[in-house]
Amino acid sequence: MNAFHVVVIFLMVRALSSQTVTCKSPIFCQGDLLRVVQMAGIFKDSKTFVDMSLVRTMEKTLKNFEIMMTRTGGSPNKNDVVEFIQKNFQASHNELDNWYPTDYQVNPPFLRKIKDVRIRAIAKKLLDIWPNLGRKIKPEVMQNPFKYSIIPVPNGFIVPGGRFREIYYWDSYWIMKGLLICDMKHTVKGMIDNFFRIIDMYGFIPNGGRIYYLDRSQPPLLTLMVADFLEVSKEVLWLRNNMKYLEKELMYWLTMKTVQVEKHGQKYRLARYRSSDNTPRPESYIEDIHTASRYRTEDEKRQCYQNIRTGAETGWDFSGRWFFDHQGGNRADLSTINPTRVIPVDLNAFLCRCFKIMHEFYKKFRNHERAAFWLQKYNEWLKAIRDVLYNVEDGIWYDYDIELRVQRKHFYPSNFAPLWTECYDTSIRQSYGKNATNYLVQKGILNYEGGIPTSLFETGEQWDMPNAWAPTQAIVIFGLDKSQDPGAKKVAQDLAFRWIDSLVKVAEDTHEMFEKYNAMFKGMYGGGGEYEVQTGFGWTNGVMLELIEHYYIKNKGANTTET
Repeated sequence: MNAFHVVVIFLMVRALSSQTVTCKSPIFCQGDLLRVVQMAGIFKDSKTFVDMSLVRTMEKTLKNFEIMMTRTGGSPNKNDVVEFIQKNFQASHNELDNWYPTDYQVNPPFLRKIKDVRIRAIAKKLLDIWPNLGRKIKPEVMQNPFKYSIIPVPNGFIVPGGRFREIYYWDSYWIMKGLLICDMKHTVKGMIDNFFRIIDMYGFIPNGGRIYYLDRSQPPLLTLMVADFLEVSKEVLWLRNNMKYLEKELMYWLTMKTVQVEKHGQKYRLARYRSSDNTPRPESYIEDIHTASRYRTEDEKRQCYQNIRTGAETGWDFSGRWFFDHQGGNRADLSTINPTRVIPVDLNAFLCRCFKIMHEFYKKFRNHERAAFWLQKYNEWLKAIRDVLYNVEDGIWYDYDIELRVQRKHFYPSNFAPLWTECYDTSIRQSYGKNATNYLVQKGILNYEGGIPTSLFETGEQWDMPNAWAPTQAIVIFGLDKSQDPGAKKVAQDLAFRWIDSLVKVAEDTHEMFEKYNAMFKGMYGGGGEYEVQTGFGWTNGVMLELIEHYYIKNKGANTTET
């Protein structure tokens, strides 16, 4: 073993000591090189650096870094770091090709069914965005994966947009909703097959398609993606051949993300989010260092880093929904984030639905043993969601605080997730719909012109007031609609038209679709959080198309203008 390899091992051991890490790359995930570059504050967005690719091998890059550190006495200045990056890294556009989906249609059948001229025009604009968001991994990435942070997958895919240039897990579900409406089944199948490939490699689906996301997942919606695709494609043999991946992912959640919960002397098993890493996020390194700076000890800081990463796993990064003050309140800040303490309504509703779908899939294949297993899990979650998370007095579901053993009685659109996944006693579905509608009215949510707010707290975080997000609109609107209660269906329709009208106004003013919007004012995009508001935007497009199809084609929306 030569001196250089001793240095590399030393760097890796130093990075891993007293830390829990998942991705061990000494460049993109952990170690002195990452720390020195990110703490130099060269890039406005920390994600910029970890999305770059290596000019040379990993070993040569580490050696060049060690040379720089020796030359500068271990204290390089900003110019030294800039020079090092320029010589050893390339911009992230070298890893992806723009990709034109082969099944894209300029004028698909659904478009011709929209009678309202204004709505048809916005639907056409949404349709035209898909090719702009198409990407495919370059062959050289497949050949030299260690030079990149991106996870190589074989098929083209649709990205969210803006700084999000790679696959994202739960974004893809809402994107696929829109693609299927556009009759882009081949693209959807390729994206799902990419996820199967990732599960085969890692045993689960990470937050996004980068190795630095391997400490965490995101809301588990793969089984729902497959069910939606199967409904239109009827590719049963494909499903049979890939059931092992759905099994593997859901078993990951059952074994790694569940915890025993006790309420009124009864014990239940429910899921929570939990990252396995306690270091700063590579893509938000300097931001996490700043957040944890209020803590004195390294143990406290590592706990803070793990909690921040867990917050990113929730998909709600970030929100007062996960914040705690010393009295268990909800008006603290990001440094007090602790999502592991929370049993989230939406996560458990998603899993509950996945279990039911798995039961139905195995029944189709006459695999009675696995069908019975997943039916048992479905019934366990159905009971636990009702007993632990449902509040009879308020007529809604709430997150549950494991430590205090109480429901967290705050408004979030996620409270409606069991209505959307139909994880309740459907024999009295209208009663659930009516109660949820009354809750919505009592909280004053119908008074917001720009959509359903993500919370009623103004924390400065992007998953709080005043922001409104497309997925949460879909969960509330379609949850109320599925309940079949006349009042709930009417409120759902009103909320849908309000959201559509607001986004149409923004699109007409800016010629852009945004990742989030302002709930307080019609026709205004959102802000806050760690980065500037992004345009594109995959899941906004998907949800808009789903709402347009439901309310302007299937239900033939009111006040339409014929051509």
